[in-house]
Amino acid sequence: MKKTVKDVDVSGKTALVRCDFNVPLNDAGEITDDSRITATIPTLSYLLDNGAKLVLMSHLGRPDGEADMKYSLRPVADRLSSLLNRKVQFVSLPTVTGEEVSSAAANLKAGDVLLLENVRFRKEETKNGTDFAKELAALGDVYVNDAFGTAHRAHASTVGVAAFLPAAAGFLLEKELKFLGDAVENAESPFVAVLGGAKVKDKIPVIESLMNKVDTLIIGGGMAYTFLKSKGYNVGKSLLEEEQVDFVRELAEKAKAKGVKLLIPVDIVVAKAFKNDAEKRTVDADQIPDDMMGLDIGPKTAKLYCEEIEKARTVLWNGPMGVFEMPAFADGTKAVAEALAKSGAVTVIGGGDSAAAAFQFGFADQMTHISTGGGASLEFLEGKELPGVAALQEL
Repeated sequence: MKKTVKDVDVSGKTALVRCDFNVPLNDAGEITDDSRITATIPTLSYLLDNGAKLVLMSHLGRPDGEADMKYSLRPVADRLSSLLNRKVQFVSLPTVTGEEVSSAAANLKAGDVLLLENVRFRKEETKNGTDFAKELAALGDVYVNDAFGTAHRAHASTVGVAAFLPAAAGFLLEKELKFLGDAVENAESPFVAVLGGAKVKDKIPVIESLMNKVDTLIIGGGMAYTFLKSKGYNVGKSLLEEEQVDFVRELAEKAKAKGVKLLIPVDIVVAKAFKNDAEKRTVDADQIPDDMMGLDIGPKTAKLYCEEIEKARTVLWNGPMGVFEMPAFADGTKAVAEALAKSGAVTVIGGGDSAAAAFQFGFADQMTHISTGGGASLEFLEGKELPGVAALQEL
């Protein structure tokens, strides 16, 4: 059991908080989705209400150790100011730390907030450089990690600083561990896992881990065509991982031996081109034409999957059913999202595209938990220990 902010006395202290402010920006540098910022407000508000001073740090994008100002966190400082209803100080230094930052941190009073520039402007961040971690740690009295989305990375701001300060989890990180942990270890049966996305290869460890826990495994998205191929079906120009066909065949045998129901598409929406306006039609899963590609599950498959979800008490969803970004091929993903929202089950969405789909179709507020970290949630579900979590103090 890891310490949380409630286990640390923060009154009069400076809390160095690792947030996940890796938000999408448009070409004008404006934030297009602030859900990652709003997700950490409960932690920041708690710290402020309990007399802390805050020094916040985060990454944004992949500036690769260079001070590329299109990845500056200044827009985040502005948005955060309005969300917290107080001015958030911001020191835009390519060095992230330095005398100006140290002085600003030292002069903070209870209730003040300072946001550092993008930690990935420094090469040492992703290398977990000890000197950089020390520079960051010197800015605070206690360290709080509320960035689940980067907890699977052993970086200076996620792991390094925890060696030099008392380290605890924020509420968001605590919530992620609870829901994802319960979904894996204490799931109420029937437990259904819905896995989609592009590649089987990316999901092998998750599939193998879940195979020992779920009652039903539902497969969709680009990875479904490798499953169809393993049954000897022609998949036309659909996404196919030839090297995974044998693994998938063995997986089906394992599922049968374990009594796990494995559902794969029975019909497919196909088109000749990867375009929203491409002419499309629905075919049986074993009838995909040579010159066409599958871009969504068909209506019979959607009905089959939704009926299975309706019976569930716990549902874990990671990966869309098709190319949901294109309206013409969004029906399958939307149907699954709606079924989860209406199921009455504990519904846990594993971040990434599944989270984006839940928001896009307006079902996000009806889900039990939507993870803020795609890669981190996958690794957690695989059973891996996340470095950013392991670095925190035990209760």
